[in-house]
Amino acid sequence: MKYLIIGLGNFGASLSQKLTSHGNEVIGIDSRMEKVDLYKEKISHTICMDATDEFTVSGLPLEDTDVVIIAIGEDQGANIMTTALFKNMKVKRLISRAINPLHEKVLEAIGVDEIVHPEEETAERWAKKLCLNNVVDSFELNEHFSIIEANVPEKYFSKTIREIGFRRKFNILVLTIMKKSEVKSLVGKSRTELNIEGIATPDQTLENGDILVLYGSNKDLQEFLKHKRNEK
Repeated sequence: MKYLIIGLGNFGASLSQKLTSHGNEVIGIDSRMEKVDLYKEKISHTICMDATDEFTVSGLPLEDTDVVIIAIGEDQGANIMTTALFKNMKVKRLISRAINPLHEKVLEAIGVDEIVHPEEETAERWAKKLCLNNVVDSFELNEHFSIIEANVPEKYFSKTIREIGFRRKFNILVLTIMKKSEVKSLVGKSRTELNIEGIATPDQTLENGDILVLYGSNKDLQEFLKHKRNEK
């Protein structure tokens, strides 16, 4: 996949390097030449430019870019201006970093697809989320093992955990299943809630919309997710 990451501070630089190491093509952009020079050997491509300048940004390969991530954290105004500019460019998927709750509300108003909170979420966690097919969220236990949340692929709808053979075929454990339900508030407005089904049992049936909570080695989880993608 092709990523464009704006802002090579601690979070942006770490995420850029991790995505590059996973075999993705990453363009890292920063207005500071020292940052561009520092990471030019560690990221696929680095560019020194002002990402708030519409004319300069229009020259980037936006049509070929799968995900744009605004990782600017030092300057909230630059973050908002850059996010709005890329939103107007109609990029395929736009993710932006929130500095505080008010900033997050502004980003939501702009219409970003997802919001990053680097103080709470690591670059490693986001790298997994972006690189692995169907991953909703992930939590790295150490460098070898993780717990991830993943959507159930269509081919497994109406099948039990035993029939799919998670442990036997993929060497991973299904810890629990989260099921979505529509709940109405007192004023009649509907919202979606995730309900945890408790410890998963072999005879539980998976349905459309379920989210699996899986535990295993990073290698086995990657193989399982790759397997899902290849068999679609």
